[in-house]
Amino acid sequence: MHPAAPAPAARVVAIDDGYASYDQEEDLLAQAGARFELRPCGKDPAVAAEAVRGADVVLVRESPVPRGVIEAMDRCKAVIRYGIGVDNIDTEAATGRRIAVANVPDYGIDEVSTHAVAMVLALVRRLREHDAHVRGGQWSTGQSRPMYRLRGRTLGLVGFGRIARMTREMLSGFGLARTLVCDPQAQLPPDVEAADIDRICREADVISLHAPLTPQTRHLIDARRLQLMRPTAILVNTARGGLVDLDALCDALREGRLLGAGLDVFEQEPPDPRHPVFSLDNLVVSHHIGWYSEESVRDLQRKAAQEAVRVLRGEPPLHWLNRW
Repeated sequence: MHPAAPAPAARVVAIDDGYASYDQEEDLLAQAGARFELRPCGKDPAVAAEAVRGADVVLVRESPVPRGVIEAMDRCKAVIRYGIGVDNIDTEAATGRRIAVANVPDYGIDEVSTHAVAMVLALVRRLREHDAHVRGGQWSTGQSRPMYRLRGRTLGLVGFGRIARMTREMLSGFGLARTLVCDPQAQLPPDVEAADIDRICREADVISLHAPLTPQTRHLIDARRLQLMRPTAILVNTARGGLVDLDALCDALREGRLLGAGLDVFEQEPPDPRHPVFSLDNLVVSHHIGWYSEESVRDLQRKAAQEAVRVLRGEPPLHWLNRW
């Protein structure tokens, strides 16, 4: 009588690359008796569909995971996003297949909030414009375009999760007088005022977006709401690019209907560099890098791998988004 063949090791497949090392995934999954495989698909759903066949858990960064890729998952228990937003994953299709969708919401909090604050400060002090002047041989210590102090002004936060709360904490040192928050799900502290989006657009001097992207929040900041904003207002988006109608924002900035905007995220990434918004000096941009530091990358990879280990042990993910 021949002994039964050992069960094959569980497979955890990452369909995006881009990290310098995957030692944490390899070590944590090996300890759980699983094998980690890096199978980058280049954002091609057909390649992704091949990569996920036979995988017990799938890890994803930016690649789309539409229904076709979900349907190719013949033994998958969970799709885990390296990051917070899961708008690139067809969660409805995953739920129909009883595949858990999970994310890592508790990383990069210091980094994204610091990035948001840095954009606010760069805009309020017009650093991009002054940097260009000095580099171009212009020198003036007098007044050029108006600048305004932050003390006594109003902060508006759309969303009040971990990053928004830390952004408020960091900005509080500049003497802002009050904070308006739009987040129906959040429990607000007594020194914060609940407000709807329109009121925030009308009254806030600094508006920072921290909401998820859903069909209801797409183009939350549109032409109508930009019309409500003060000409001294600053808008910063470090959340999801689709929250802002870029064409409408371009018109508002060009016409001086708000002081400036800072964008770390775009609806289409990478954005078209020929878009007229990039010719404006009251816009500060970066390439979806607000989340990054050496420490946050290590945190993110470790936490994603730990979620995979939980799933392989038959436990629910810590941050399970499509519970049934």
